[in-house]
Amino acid sequence: MTGCHNVTLHLFDLTCQYLILQSPRSSTMRIFALFTTIASLLGSTFAFVLNRPIHHSSIASSATALSATLEAILFDCDGVLADTERDGHRPAFNRAFKENGIDDEWSVDHYGELLEIAGGKERMTGHWNEMGWPDSLPTSDEERKAKIKGLHLQKTDIFMEMINEGAIPLRPGVLRLIDEAIENGVRLACCSTSNDKAVSNLIKTLMGPERAAKFSIFAGDMVKKKKPAPDVYNMAVDEMQLDKSRCVIVEDTSIGLGAAKAAGIKCIVTKSAYADKEDFTGANAIVDDLDLGDVTLGTLASLLD
Repeated sequence: MTGCHNVTLHLFDLTCQYLILQSPRSSTMRIFALFTTIASLLGSTFAFVLNRPIHHSSIASSATALSATLEAILFDCDGVLADTERDGHRPAFNRAFKENGIDDEWSVDHYGELLEIAGGKERMTGHWNEMGWPDSLPTSDEERKAKIKGLHLQKTDIFMEMINEGAIPLRPGVLRLIDEAIENGVRLACCSTSNDKAVSNLIKTLMGPERAAKFSIFAGDMVKKKKPAPDVYNMAVDEMQLDKSRCVIVEDTSIGLGAAKAAGIKCIVTKSAYADKEDFTGANAIVDDLDLGDVTLGTLASLLD
């Protein structure tokens, strides 16, 4: 910008000298008026150059350059791609309970507490271990385990119906960042504790089949230990043959953040419905959502420095 300023001033100076040499002394007033016009035009030019807005194409170009250091984005699903927990999984659990004659209903606040337990089957087990098992459920451990599995599958079907009906939209900025990643050859994965069928359906339904084809999915019971254990992220890195130092994880919970840190991968947190109950100490960045945080490939690549 300084170079442009100096060149313009030099041209102005040469123009002035030329006009003085070429004009008779009797034309002094006309020359002065001409100088004033030129100065006004140059002033407008400076104002435009110095104050012009930054266009999105410039930001995109910077992101493209920075994305050369970013190999992959590993997304969590629930709460990151879509804010599914409060208004998706919770009512789906409650409907499954009702359809099976189970006298239990998870409130918004109580479900926020249950999110401290990763995994739907584990969540139901932990809840009833603490609160007491409903009379309508079996008494033996093996039968209870089988019933929990069946309830979870039914809950998943109900949840997928909600997705198919458009009841749960993607979070702001998700499609934009994914499209930017695809355009620049950055690989994509979804690493979740949710049922792999539910995750696949959410991505395909809300993003379309072309985007879905770009995702590798690691979900459900693919690993023995769920988050905050790093297993699902380590599996993604191993199977996709990624360099951890060139990956960024997008999470929304302290459990997910713990898994990212245990895996040794940089993590950005996008706050979801239950963010006020979470401790995000140790996150590399925290934003309300990808749009409000103006998160681009360049933003993610900068976390790798």
